[in-house]
Amino acid sequence: MHTIKTVLLLGVLTGLFLVVGKILGGQTGMVIAFIFAMAMNFFAYWFSDKLALKMYGAREISYEEAPWLHDMVAELAKNAGIPKPKVYLAPIDIPNAFATGRDPKHAVVAVTSGILNILSPEELRGVLAHEIAHIKNRDILISSIAATIGGAISMLAEMAFWSNLFGGNDEEDNGIGGLIGLLFLFILAPITAMLIQMAISRSREYAADATGAQICRCPLSLAKALEKLEMAAQQLAPVAQREVNPGTAHMMIVNPLRGSAIAALFSTHPPTEERIRRLYEMARKMGQV
Repeated sequence: MHTIKTVLLLGVLTGLFLVVGKILGGQTGMVIAFIFAMAMNFFAYWFSDKLALKMYGAREISYEEAPWLHDMVAELAKNAGIPKPKVYLAPIDIPNAFATGRDPKHAVVAVTSGILNILSPEELRGVLAHEIAHIKNRDILISSIAATIGGAISMLAEMAFWSNLFGGNDEEDNGIGGLIGLLFLFILAPITAMLIQMAISRSREYAADATGAQICRCPLSLAKALEKLEMAAQQLAPVAQREVNPGTAHMMIVNPLRGSAIAALFSTHPPTEERIRRLYEMARKMGQV
């Protein structure tokens, strides 16, 4: 279900790109915008693991330091049918975790110092299963594709802005129709593309919850972990403002940056309460509740 939804959303995003490109008047602008967006996101896709880990001062944990943690990751990776990812520790107080890497063969699972302090081993197992699910489902690739198409749409809108500002045809631009078209290009198209990107991200979080629950074979472990992490995110919101880079908040299992109700529309994470509800429903179907 989540995969179908993701494909449909990517299709809508692609359709929006084609419509905006057609309004601009031809394939040249579309090709240029897509190439630039692809180049930028290719760099982010290829080096996202190094950038994110360096940003938080994370270091790789040796097996001797935490054999239990490595064994846990190895078991979950085996259940998921992927190679064991590297294990990193980010020395920050915010309890969280994230996965990065361009594919399962170059993957990293990172935990923060904070999460090791508040979760039980079973709860941590649920969190690690969620992150390994992101790797198994190739969500970094999916988000990169969505970011490329969304970025191309924004570039097309910006090209239209400067083209009309310095070289627009007054006869063509006059009238309600021209005004509506410009409004769509300058404002609505980029916002719509961003909303679709966020919807894709939220869909992938639900999918990672479901896949992670299957990998660890205990939805309740992840549900209870999410309850603790959400509570901690609310209590430590001021700390998160200092420790968490907004550009990487989407990678974490629970968004540590709190926003308004309107900001929730642009959130990369679905409501934690709904994620927990779905996991409890999975547990009931598995006879664990």
